[in-house]
Amino acid sequence: MFVLSQIEHNLPMPPHLLNRPLVDAIKAELERLFLDKVVVNLGLCVSVYDILAVEGGFIFPGEGCSTYKVSFRLLMFRPFIGEVLVGKISGYDEKGLQVSLDFFTDICIPGHLMQFGTVRGEDGRWALKTEDGDELHLDIDDEIRFLASSIKYPPIPVEQKEDDKPFAPMQINGSIKGDGLGLLAWWAAEEGEEEEEGEEEGEGDGEGEEEQEQ
Repeated sequence: MFVLSQIEHNLPMPPHLLNRPLVDAIKAELERLFLDKVVVNLGLCVSVYDILAVEGGFIFPGEGCSTYKVSFRLLMFRPFIGEVLVGKISGYDEKGLQVSLDFFTDICIPGHLMQFGTVRGEDGRWALKTEDGDELHLDIDDEIRFLASSIKYPPIPVEQKEDDKPFAPMQINGSIKGDGLGLLAWWAAEEGEEEEEGEEEGEGDGEGEEEQEQ
């Protein structure tokens, strides 16, 4: 889910930061530039992990600040394809479910990547229809386990309409097709039933042993 990415960057240092120790000033400026930002093909920056090297300090003609060549590592959020994550449903529409990880919200589980038998009802909610005819609804704030199926970094749009959704520089598509995927409550209920069956079988074996001893 989290990876380290090494980057080299020519960093102009604002004069108001020069009263700090150089490494502290550089880290503060790197955090301003990268923290909570998406870097294409690298992911979402969570923190500046460390600074590996600093070179330069040159003042170029026409500039009022010194520029440093900085090599550093960023801690990035970038799940690998096939990784299983747990989040909460934050919304739904005709396309599918929106899922949030608190610090990252641009996750969609489209309808065609939900378990077989999942349909959208008249009230707009998605629900899994069981063989018994029951409907297991996927509601907002329900915890859901999903598999990361793709990650996209769409280009910045030149124009946006007023009714368009806010631009998302990093988009994750998830899938809940497969065993163990879907609402945590579904699988917790099945695990509880299996444990009860195992306890009943264990009690039965104990009674048989007592009869044999007598």
